[in-house]
Amino acid sequence: MTSTTMPRARVTGAVSTRTLLGAGIATGPVFGVVATAQVLTRDGFDLSRQPLSLLALGELGWIQVANFVLTGLLALAGAAGLRRVLRGSVAGTWGPALVAVFGVGLIVAGAMPSDPSMGWPAGAPEGSPDSLSWHAVGHGVGAMLAFGSLTIACLVFARRYLRLGARGWALFSVLCALATVVVMAWPDQDSISVRLALGSVFIFGWLTAVSVHTLTERNH
Repeated sequence: MTSTTMPRARVTGAVSTRTLLGAGIATGPVFGVVATAQVLTRDGFDLSRQPLSLLALGELGWIQVANFVLTGLLALAGAAGLRRVLRGSVAGTWGPALVAVFGVGLIVAGAMPSDPSMGWPAGAPEGSPDSLSWHAVGHGVGAMLAFGSLTIACLVFARRYLRLGARGWALFSVLCALATVVVMAWPDQDSISVRLALGSVFIFGWLTAVSVHTLTERNH
């Protein structure tokens, strides 16, 4: 009985870990596809001046809310997969933990929508609101948690890759962190909505790529 039970337990664990890493891989594509589809189909939405977060408002706002929450849950699952694979190694603690914070930040951002602004939805003020509601403040906190934690995770994984001699992956991680910081900190408020979207591409793309790489490493 012992000789047959133990291998089955190992197989079950292997499948579960692959599934969790697969969730991490899906995080970026799911968010990107759902957000892009809304940008292209929701009448009146203009990404050049309206951030993706505002898609959570209006009659079909539930789609973007679900997008935030779903991708947050996928990121949490991906973090669990990274933890299983990297436990006891460089970045094995802080790397997955930061990815988990990213997931929590996305869920918070989805559960607490922004205030109407920038002309969205129809009838909203054309500029920024004079004051923020509690849920808009919560949305901002969630967004900062998400972007900040995953940017730091890029640097934590860069250190791991340097230790492993994977200089290309280390450089990739550093460049993603640097690009995100530069895009977010660029002093031009008129382009903030586009810069937020571009920063999302960098940071979500990094998580997807690293999840793929971790899964490939594990299978070798």
